[in-house]
Amino acid sequence: MSQPIVIPPFGESITSALIAQWHKKDGDQITKGDTLVSLETDKVSNSLEAEFSGTLSITVPEGEEVAIGATIGSIAEGATSALTPSEPFASPAPAPAPVSTAAPASASSAPSQPASESAPASSPSGEVIQITVPSAGESVTSATVAAWTVKNGDQVSKGQTLVSLDTDKVSQELEAQASGIIAIEVAEGTEVEIGTVLGTITVGEVSPTAATTAPPVTPSSKPSPPTQSVPTAPPAKSSSPKSQPVSDQNDTRVTRKKMSPLRRKIAQHLVNAQQTAAILTTFNEVDMTAVMKLRKSVQEDFVKKHGVKLGFMSLFTKAVVQALKDVPSVNGRIDGTDIIENHFYDIGIAIGTEKGLIVPVVRDADQKSFAQIEKDIIDYAVKGKEGKIEFADLQGGVFTISNGGVYGSLLSTPILNPPQSGILGMHTIQQRPVAIDGKVEIRPMMYLALSYDHRLVDGKEAVTFLLRIKDCLENPTRMLLEV
Repeated sequence: MSQPIVIPPFGESITSALIAQWHKKDGDQITKGDTLVSLETDKVSNSLEAEFSGTLSITVPEGEEVAIGATIGSIAEGATSALTPSEPFASPAPAPAPVSTAAPASASSAPSQPASESAPASSPSGEVIQITVPSAGESVTSATVAAWTVKNGDQVSKGQTLVSLDTDKVSQELEAQASGIIAIEVAEGTEVEIGTVLGTITVGEVSPTAATTAPPVTPSSKPSPPTQSVPTAPPAKSSSPKSQPVSDQNDTRVTRKKMSPLRRKIAQHLVNAQQTAAILTTFNEVDMTAVMKLRKSVQEDFVKKHGVKLGFMSLFTKAVVQALKDVPSVNGRIDGTDIIENHFYDIGIAIGTEKGLIVPVVRDADQKSFAQIEKDIIDYAVKGKEGKIEFADLQGGVFTISNGGVYGSLLSTPILNPPQSGILGMHTIQQRPVAIDGKVEIRPMMYLALSYDHRLVDGKEAVTFLLRIKDCLENPTRMLLEV
């Protein structure tokens, strides 16, 4: 009995998918749950797993684009292979590919296979578990192998952290699914597609000889980008040595390193924001006297009751929520020729990490207490520091708050976080002379900056929004009473 492998639906507007990579060869004996193939669409990437054990027959090769619902192969139930193809579809010679997918089907080529394919022969149980790059959410199509925490040939235990992966949105760690000997197939620093096999675990305590006979390879499921190595001169320059620039590979005055996926995504995101929105920034300043007095008067009791300090961020978050309610156009976005009005208040809080800026979202900030908002922000800060921010933490915000003041910034023009229509920039608090009732007094003052999409938000609304935040902070009781 043979069961077809069919391209599943991915959602509205997606009518086709690209077969990015087969992780098994035509004629392979597979086990239920094995990752078979990685698919890419214009919105998401996904991997298909075997629904039962049997012999794989591939009918559509890698690189082909097929319609949703198309049959790309089949699985014949049974313990023996019914097919003996002379050349598997999934092994295009010109392109580099993970060793686990590029090895020839013929058994005569076994000596040149990596440990992941020869290890079963030395394993008491013969069971080999693949370590694959998991899906990290919509639009995430690749990851970089940041660091292996084990060595090739090591004995690992179930649940042990094996490798950390970086994507353009989140970082994550993969753990061992079973105890055994690990064979690493992809080296640190390599960028690979979702679903790529990074290595294998041969179950049981076996001799690591087979796993260490060959050094780790550095395959990539797609052509290596230029940033993966120091660039070399093209052929035209090689014929003219005098015009060839001096390589900085051995230059101690500079350091060259690859841009992380997160940093690349940030760069692309910021450029896209300036190219697709009409960004305008308006400024004001707020007297922080009342807020600072409030914090000082209730801080001790607040900490005793809630276990966290009352910080500025929860106060600003609540002020932003009130301003969004009063000026709803800022709480919207443009989608093509439509205006989407949001009736919820999920506020993004920009947090700086060693790997770059992330903007996790405080959900339903209008319904949360000051203490809960502070706890959410602290939790995100800890997760960001440990590299454990999840993709879902970054999705769905309607407005962003960025506090450059913690780094000493006096004034800035923040860039929108698309598709949002507004972002508030906080800055450092400075003691400055201001006129109060005809007298000059020294007050703790902060400059505020509101960048907004002028396509949706008019200048009057932007100024009103910023004044509303100013009023809430200079008169906290009005904010608490929502008046």
